[in-house]
Amino acid sequence: MSHPCLSCGACCASFRVDFSVHELQERGGKVPDGLADAITDSLCRMRGTDHLRVRCAALTGKVGQKVACGIYEWRPSPCHEFAAGSDACQQARQRHGLPVLQGVVF
Repeated sequence: MSHPCLSCGACCASFRVDFSVHELQERGGKVPDGLADAITDSLCRMRGTDHLRVRCAALTGKVGQKVACGIYEWRPSPCHEFAAGSDACQQARQRHGLPVLQGVVF
C-alpha cells in the first residue's frame, strides 16, 4: 500500500507555510530561496500558500489523485512536522472533498 499523502496533497493546498528565514539556502538551510517570500526579517512563507486558492509552489500533480513535493528533501520544518491523519490533515482533506483517513499512524 502506498503512502496516503502521495494521492492527497490537501495540506499543501490548504494552509500557509511560514518558517524561519534560517531554513533558506542563502542562510545555510535547505529550502530553495526562490520558493519563499520574506514576511519579516525572521520569517518567510512558501510561495503560493498565501493566495486565496492556496497551493504551495512546490506541490506537483492533482490534489486527491497523484501528488508530490518538488522539494521533499528540502521542505521546511512545518512540512516535516505535519502528520498524516492528524486533525489538521483531516480538516484539509475535508476541505478538498476527500474521505477521512482511517487508522493512519505515521
